[in-house]
Amino acid sequence: MNPIFDTARARIAALSGHFIDGAWREGTGATIPVLDPARETAIGAIAAGGAEEVDQAVRAARHAFDAPSWSAMPAAERERLLLRLADLVEENRDELAAMETIDNGMPYGVSRMMAVGSAISAIRYHAGWPRRLTGETVPMSVPGNWHGYTTHEALGVAALIVPWNAPFAITCTKVSAALAAGCTVVLKPAELAPMSGLRLAELAAQAGFPAGVVNVVTGTGAEAGAALVAHPGIDKISFTGSTATGKAILHQSVGDLKRVSLELGGKSASIVFPDADLARAIPAVAMGIFGNSGQVCAAGSRLFLHEAIFDRFIEGLVAFTQNLRVGPGTEEGIALGPLISAPQRDKVMAYIEAGKAEGATLITGGDAPSGPGYFVNPTIFVDADPSMSIVREEIFGPVLSVMKFGDDDLDALAARANDSIYGLSAYVWTAHLANAHAMAKKLRSGSVKINGSGMEFALPFGGFRQSGLGREHGRHGVEAFTEVKSVMVGW
Repeated sequence: MNPIFDTARARIAALSGHFIDGAWREGTGATIPVLDPARETAIGAIAAGGAEEVDQAVRAARHAFDAPSWSAMPAAERERLLLRLADLVEENRDELAAMETIDNGMPYGVSRMMAVGSAISAIRYHAGWPRRLTGETVPMSVPGNWHGYTTHEALGVAALIVPWNAPFAITCTKVSAALAAGCTVVLKPAELAPMSGLRLAELAAQAGFPAGVVNVVTGTGAEAGAALVAHPGIDKISFTGSTATGKAILHQSVGDLKRVSLELGGKSASIVFPDADLARAIPAVAMGIFGNSGQVCAAGSRLFLHEAIFDRFIEGLVAFTQNLRVGPGTEEGIALGPLISAPQRDKVMAYIEAGKAEGATLITGGDAPSGPGYFVNPTIFVDADPSMSIVREEIFGPVLSVMKFGDDDLDALAARANDSIYGLSAYVWTAHLANAHAMAKKLRSGSVKINGSGMEFALPFGGFRQSGLGREHGRHGVEAFTEVKSVMVGW
């Protein structure tokens, strides 16, 4: 086994406590064990923070926000600090990827490329924004002589609540966007995969961010997360996670009208037209749902195949899927790691049983490998229809539901794809330019990808309907951490 995993395990074992005001503080109460989901063994423990630790972190973040060392810092210096942080992440790329593999379960190659590679890209992208957050000069129409302009001003203290499915990439995206806008942050990592977030705090301090600008409080969502959302010193909440929790956060924010961004669930459609390049589409569709063991909010979990290519596509899809190796992400050649926990595995297996009971036809997978680890084999159902729970509900596991379409008009096809409470992502495979643009216009989704997939940090990411509020990435993602101020100067 690669010796980097020994280094990563030692790093994980040494991380404990909360990072507040530039220093580590041991927890005062119980601890929460953190498990390796591939082996079901403890790899470390985190402090079970609550209202007291959250209050300390928020006060530290407020003090740092008001201090000249941050509030008066030139934009170019914020840019330099973010670029330095990206460099440190890159220097520690192998260790961070190994930590993510041990903590989250994703295969090491995926972790190195997707989790840490995306994190580096996100930080460097956001590093360019401090010097580009410009307002506009506005022509005035009121009587007299006036000069009118707008500015973007940092909101203040941002609460960043991160999920367990891609913890390091999402953490770095949120943290770097908030810092680029001039906010200070209190991060609450997911208790199921918190270790890379704690390591990022060390790297932020090493990069030279002033004490209190980046704070981390660990604990459960019910205790630390709820205390953070309720704290009156929080100006902005950025949450990625389940739709149910997002709704609860939105409800909680009403009292003091905190600014809220929510990136929530999805049940994304993939549509394959008969003229699609199947050699590209088949593996992409497969990994679009099975990548990260289906624990991706934008996973293409509903597949619509044209009847003319249905049998050929399914044959290739099953063959590709059956060649995917499932196992611990620390091993060579593994394509799919474990699910994050026993409850998540049990939830996915319950959906598979429901799919069988509701009349869908299971053509591959549907079971779990024997031995330790929270694994589920990649699963494909055909003969699915919109009444089934496997089609309606977000499973967050490696389960694909396949449906057939004929020479429907595009409006009818789009209506089928849009028949969901969600609207996060959609995928279209076609060589026909008119179909590509027409479907992109008709699909009610925050992002539409034609003939491929991937994450571009210059483009905004977020969802329609119950997939969330607001956007991350791009100008929109940084401006979400600001307020717009209008200024009128008369003479």
